[in-house]
Amino acid sequence: MRGAERRAQVLEIAAAEFAAHGLHGASTEAIAREAGITQAYVFRMFGTKKALFLELVRAAFDRLSSAMREAAGDKSGLEALSAMGAQYYDLLSDRTGLLLQLQGFAACGDEEVRAEVRACFARMWDAVADVTGLEPVTVKSFLAFGMLLNAGAALDVEDVDERWADGVRTRIQAGLFEHITTEANQ
Repeated sequence: MRGAERRAQVLEIAAAEFAAHGLHGASTEAIAREAGITQAYVFRMFGTKKALFLELVRAAFDRLSSAMREAAGDKSGLEALSAMGAQYYDLLSDRTGLLLQLQGFAACGDEEVRAEVRACFARMWDAVADVTGLEPVTVKSFLAFGMLLNAGAALDVEDVDERWADGVRTRIQAGLFEHITTEANQ
């Protein structure tokens, strides 16, 4: 296998391992074994376990931010927010990417991880704020709903037949954000 192909293979295997077990619970030995390589080769490619984890967390956040920007296209305001929301909802089906983001938040007790996750979150905030041109309180509300959707996806609410799960699964319509303005929330 060529170097780039091997790297892509290890990233895919490592994504599943870190998504399931987090920074401290994931095993580079298990990653290497599944890839059919030595653990030393994993470290040669990525340096450290944390560096591999951070690369995966960064990629998961960046895929989300890029997809929302693309979904908005040349729209702005609530029209862009609606397109971003629909795209966000669809991206929740990428369970590995979702769990990598959540594992990133969970590992923020580590200063280096916290700095990287902050930078990732800032890029996601900027993707919404810059494209939509909406007020910070509207961007905050949109991302807060997104975090609830993340929690619901992590909990597999699609498989839960209960009233609370029905509520979490409810799609948010852009009109919900029309009244969320700085003036209305001072």
